[in-house]
Amino acid sequence: MSVQERKERERAGRERLIVATARELAEQQGWDAVTTRRLAERIEYSQPVLYSHFRGKREIIGAVALEGATEMAAAVRAATSAADGPRARVAALARAYLDFAARNPAVYDAIFQLDGGLAYAREDTPEPLKDAFAALLETLGEVAGEGVHPGLFTETFWAALHGLATLTRARRLPPEHTEVRVGLLVDRLAAL
Repeated sequence: MSVQERKERERAGRERLIVATARELAEQQGWDAVTTRRLAERIEYSQPVLYSHFRGKREIIGAVALEGATEMAAAVRAATSAADGPRARVAALARAYLDFAARNPAVYDAIFQLDGGLAYAREDTPEPLKDAFAALLETLGEVAGEGVHPGLFTETFWAALHGLATLTRARRLPPEHTEVRVGLLVDRLAAL
């Protein structure tokens, strides 16, 4: 291995450590607790080293969002691939999405609530974000209905899921009725 390859591997390792530490700290104490000073202390590198990887918290949030989008897409695909039939796939997608949001609130916020400097719904949208939407579209597109644009249907269903995730987490909706809400989404919105 060349010196350059070793340096690149070490740099990538530091970057993964920064992102993992930011994510862990955000999940434990919220994003307000994630500061460059605190991250530098936790990873035992100086702040200038941290800044050599990320220009600031915004870019770190973006990196967490991209990692989270990849994980969410994998969770949705795993859930839908194990389901049999359109109704079961849509219900599995909804549960996987809501479970991901509940298990990873800080990551979910990084993807959908916080400014990570990422472009959404544009040509320059990063691939992990496009893939997360594609994971939803793969299942929802098949149940959009005749004359309904699959992408628009997916956006509408996704917006409903996001609302359920956000309102349940904020304790505006009681969590014990989540399964009934999923059933309503599947049976009424997806008309299955």
